[in-house]
Amino acid sequence: MNDESQRHASLPVRSAAVESTVVAFLRERVETAGSDGVVVAMSGGLDSTVTATLAVQALGPDRVLGLGLPCHKTDASATMEAGVVADHLGIEFQRVHLQPLLRGFEQQLAPDLAGEEPRGPTPTPDRAQHNTISRLRMCCAYYAANRRNRLVVGTANRSELLLGYVTKYGDGAADLFPLGGLYKTEVRALAEHLGLPDPIVEKVPTTGRYPGQTDADDLGATYDVIDSLLYRVVERGEPVGAVAEALDVGTSTAQRLVSMCRETAHKRSMPPVAAIGDRSRRPTVDGE
Repeated sequence: MNDESQRHASLPVRSAAVESTVVAFLRERVETAGSDGVVVAMSGGLDSTVTATLAVQALGPDRVLGLGLPCHKTDASATMEAGVVADHLGIEFQRVHLQPLLRGFEQQLAPDLAGEEPRGPTPTPDRAQHNTISRLRMCCAYYAANRRNRLVVGTANRSELLLGYVTKYGDGAADLFPLGGLYKTEVRALAEHLGLPDPIVEKVPTTGRYPGQTDADDLGATYDVIDSLLYRVVERGEPVGAVAEALDVGTSTAQRLVSMCRETAHKRSMPPVAAIGDRSRRPTVDGE
């Protein structure tokens, strides 16, 4: 354990209880929906491997479909690792390369919609492409799910959802998020509890957007720091400054991470609807 991990205490969850809760959650959601199973987009990383493993526990391997959806050379090897995981779990695994879809999109549609070069703090063309790839993956997942009467299981964890470190209507869209209540470090602890291979548990978190990219580079802090900070600020309601001082985290880093939570709230809720008369309330029907 490094010095940073020692400074930031583990969060108070018990992996055995979490395993039982998530397995029951998956089983109940699939049964309630009348679905024949689930579809999981698998990257070979920690979150998708844990998600697929728990889905097999809940439903059995015959009801879990794994999808490998690479687009660039940087994620092709990861997809091969996902296939190895799928073989170990005994689930069906389908690999679909997205490069032809992306190329066709950019050739046929994107030129008419791109507009002028972005100015100021707007998404760069590379970010637009990255988001498009994420949404293409979700289109594929939902296509398979619709064809097979299944639910799309998202793999995002609580750290990513709170920070908005997901693509809206891409990996931020799913029918359910089994790991959505677990911080990244808790997912890692759960993976160890499940006995997953060390290379997966210890893999450096990355979106694979470009060679050498890491989540820590994008976010400006490791998940050990992020999770300890967010847990105390979000779950316990402690002041940001006091938490930053207690954890020996720079004030600017702490404020920036909390600001990310506020600014990305739209990714965690349904789109706002204009209130017309008494229709501002959430619709309800008998039996709810």
